[in-house]
Amino acid sequence: MATRAVPAAARANLGSEVGAFVRHLDYLLLISLGAVIAYGLWVLEAVTRTDIPGDTGYYVFRQEIYVGVGAIALALVTAIDPEVYRRFGRVFYGLALVLLVIVLAVGNDVRGTKRWIEFGSFRFQPSELGKVLVILFLAGFVASRARRLGEWRTTFATVGLALPPILLVFREPDFGTALIYCGAVAAILFFIGTPWLHLGLLTAVTGLVAGSVLWFLPAAGLEVLEPYQRDRLIGFVNPDIDPSGSTYNVNQSITAVGSGGLDGRGVAGASQTNLNYLPEHSTDFIFSSLAEQRGFLGASILLLLYALIAWRGIKIVALAPTLFTAAVAGAIVFAFLFQVFINVGMTIGIAPITGIPLPFVSFGGSSLITSMILIGLLQAIHVRGRLAGRG
Repeated sequence: MATRAVPAAARANLGSEVGAFVRHLDYLLLISLGAVIAYGLWVLEAVTRTDIPGDTGYYVFRQEIYVGVGAIALALVTAIDPEVYRRFGRVFYGLALVLLVIVLAVGNDVRGTKRWIEFGSFRFQPSELGKVLVILFLAGFVASRARRLGEWRTTFATVGLALPPILLVFREPDFGTALIYCGAVAAILFFIGTPWLHLGLLTAVTGLVAGSVLWFLPAAGLEVLEPYQRDRLIGFVNPDIDPSGSTYNVNQSITAVGSGGLDGRGVAGASQTNLNYLPEHSTDFIFSSLAEQRGFLGASILLLLYALIAWRGIKIVALAPTLFTAAVAGAIVFAFLFQVFINVGMTIGIAPITGIPLPFVSFGGSSLITSMILIGLLQAIHVRGRLAGRG
């Protein structure tokens, strides 16, 4: 009888642990995520229904597969204690660098950029996965030096370690994703408690570097940006400079958004999307198509869903049980908001064209799966924070 009592007790204990784990999930975050994914699939179906003759569900079917893979990844990441990742920080950092070097060496050249490695019909974008790996490594690196946060060498070392992956992504070239990396690094330094003096100096240096890249170095005859990147920035400052060339995309996007009005033109009446005047309407400019078809109201629903996710993410930062997890959660939330702002901003002309996807809505496996992994990390931090008695 005694030999049977032990397994029974173990099963009861395991059941209790699983029950506590499930009870402490952030269900509002899960509901918000499910809502934005479902909304994104609905938008994608309406936007792409005429893109592939005879196959109206071509993009949606593939996106649903990515959602399934992402859901599995989210569940696995949620089940793992985030503190485990600290042990493998150097491995993650090395893997991120290797992947970013490989894509530059063997990646497919698409319109002068090397951002993807093709595996059959799937295009893997290493910079997306690299975003997760770099956040985990840098958060662990800074958290391990919690008693030396006031030292300049800690701040400089963090920035120095962040530069190689940022420069590799910039070299692809992928200016938008490089900016997201920069934003994530800034968020880690902020949430970890880096002194304001350090943050102020980094801001000044960043401004000086940006000025050098955009003005000082080109004036001296040294071009850092690719020609199309330079044209995009010029077009951002002066949208009317080349309506049929470098500013075509942004002008068509603004037209699409403006023509949507309050409640949209409907799927059949969205001429900018249906007649392909609006480029990349399933990826970079899908928000413009949404605004054209469903108007201000349809776009507002999506932005409100994003706000719900961000709100839950901020709550998780406060619940984080350790400095490391607080830095990870803060970097995820800031990078998410920054990506949404840049994508939506470029479609309405308040940010330069960068080519980054709209989270959970733009078609593409790498971005969608990576975004769901990041939500899984937030869930894992939330559960451990609640189990530790925080909140």
